[in-house]
This record gives sequence, C-alpha cells and structure tokens, in this order.
Amino acid sequence: MGQIYFIINPKARNGYCINVWKKVEARLKEDKISYFAFFTEYHGHAIKLAAQIAQKNDNQKVIIAVGGDGTISEVMNGMVEYKNITLGFIPGGSGNDFSRGFQIPANPEEAISVILRLIKKDAPLIDIGKVTMKDDSDHYFINNMGAGFDAFVSFEVNRSEMKGWLNKLYLGRLVYVYFLLKKLFSYKCSTIDLSIDGRRHILEQTWFVTVSNQPYYGGGMMIAPDAVPDDGLLDITVVHRLTRLKLLLVFISVFWGKHVHFKEVKTFKGRMIAIQSQSSLYVHADGEDIGYTPLNIQVQTNTLKVLTRRRSMRETDLKERDSNELQ
Repeated sequence: MGQIYFIINPKARNGYCINVWKKVEARLKEDKISYFAFFTEYHGHAIKLAAQIAQKNDNQKVIIAVGGDGTISEVMNGMVEYKNITLGFIPGGSGNDFSRGFQIPANPEEAISVILRLIKKDAPLIDIGKVTMKDDSDHYFINNMGAGFDAFVSFEVNRSEMKGWLNKLYLGRLVYVYFLLKKLFSYKCSTIDLSIDGRRHILEQTWFVTVSNQPYYGGGMMIAPDAVPDDGLLDITVVHRLTRLKLLLVFISVFWGKHVHFKEVKTFKGRMIAIQSQSSLYVHADGEDIGYTPLNIQVQTNTLKVLTRRRSMRETDLKERDSNELQ
C-alpha cells in the first residue's frame, strides 16, 4: 500500500474543506491509520508539495488531495512525472467533477471509507491530457481543458469574490451560471482552426472547444457523455454557429449530455489536437487559467494510477469476455 499522504486545501469551498478534513481525520484516528498531512498556503502550493513527496524516495506512496478540482489538478501536475505515486481524492470543493467522473462519494465519511478500501487493491492506470502552450510550457489536465467562451467564464469566476459568497450559501456552482449570462451577449465568437490527428477543421463562429478525459465539467455538466479516461483517446466538443439564445438551450441540456444532439455541436475523438484562432482565446485546464491560444494537446496514455470505483476498460472487457464464454 505504501505511506499515505494528504494534501488539503483549507480555502476550498470558502473554508468548508476544513470541516471535510476534520471528518476524514477522525476516521483515520479511529482506525489508527498512519498518515502525513500537509496544508496548502497559496495557489500552486499543492504542485510543490506533491513533487516534494514524490521525490523523497522511490517507495510506493499514495497522495490524496482534499479539496476541489483545482486541488487535485495541482497535485496531479506535481506528481505526474513520478511512477511511484497513486492519486486519490476526497471532494471538498464546490464543483467536484473529478469525484463524479471517477465515482468517489461526495460525503467525506463515505469517501474516506471508499478510499481506504481502494488502497488495498491495485489502482488502475488512466490517461491524462498534456497541453503545450506557445511558450513551450506544459500543463496537464485530468478532467478537461477548454478554449473560448467556457475558459473566459472560468477566468471571470476565478477572479470573482462572488464565488466565495455563494459558497457560504452552498450555491457555489451558480457563479458559473451568473457569469455565463452576464457575458453571453457581449462575447465575440471566433474562427477556430482545429487539427485532430492531422485532420484539419475550420470552424467559423465558434463559441468554445472543450477537450475531455472524462464526462463532467463546470460542476456537473456532462460535456462529453462518451468520454472514457482509459481508452487512449480524448473527446473533443465544439459549439459553433449558434445564436446566443440557442446557446442557453444547449447550456441547459448539457447537464444531461443532450447537447450533442444539436447540429451546432460537433464531437470528435483524437490523440493529438492543435487549436489556433483568429484572435487569442482564453484557455483553462481543469478550470484553472493557463493562458491563451494557440496550443497543442496530446493524450498521455496509461500514465496515472488513480483510486476510483469506476470499472476500467480492461475489467469491462474481461467481464464481457467471460460472459460470452459462459453463453
């Protein structure tokens, strides 16, 4: 199993994450489980903490992020180059899309119970995405990345004080809705030059391009219903040539994954993706601002060990094979 390390973001969900950690800590003490705990002090700190833990020695370790999707993304970026780490997550943020996609309970007591069971098994390997920016800097994402309107909304959310106020009322996810409506009628669409595995697509009047490793983003929106985090592919969703009012219909339908039935929504799968645009567009990775287009994306296959209840493709294939053999 290896030593267990927790990296906790005490500011997640406007401080609510501390209550989550207290419940997790109580369970660990009750079960007399040995662990180390570190608290982040600033944006990007989890990257450094995860890297320091990974570099300590070559022993197998488990790092469990306690916070929101930004916290687990930072932890993942800090440990991604090391093969002796298994990644876990206790949701303590406002969005928690990772926990949806990888089937970790929202309740902290249930989440730590699941994590402690999963630690005893071999964790499956999943894919992640690698984004290379114009300045050759690299950023990794475990959930999704986006360029265009969704990244612009994310940028506005991240620098807004409103998210903290709504978090106090347990309504943190509504801040995305607020800024979407606020910026909807002033945002200017752009022509996107999208390359997927060498095939070029020119998409005019594009609202946004999202590249996904699992289905959920934005606090529960099923942006990529068919995305599978261990199939060696990334799922690309493009929304273009859409009126502003119709975009609202698409936005409502995305919570159920029904937006893919609109003719203005294009979906693709690929391994290597390049995004260029007429004007520089905001870019996010796992909801964190990382810069502007142009950029390149590449899937990193079977890169990360993750504690998840989600059945891996290998397990699914073996189950189907055994079922067929019994018929």
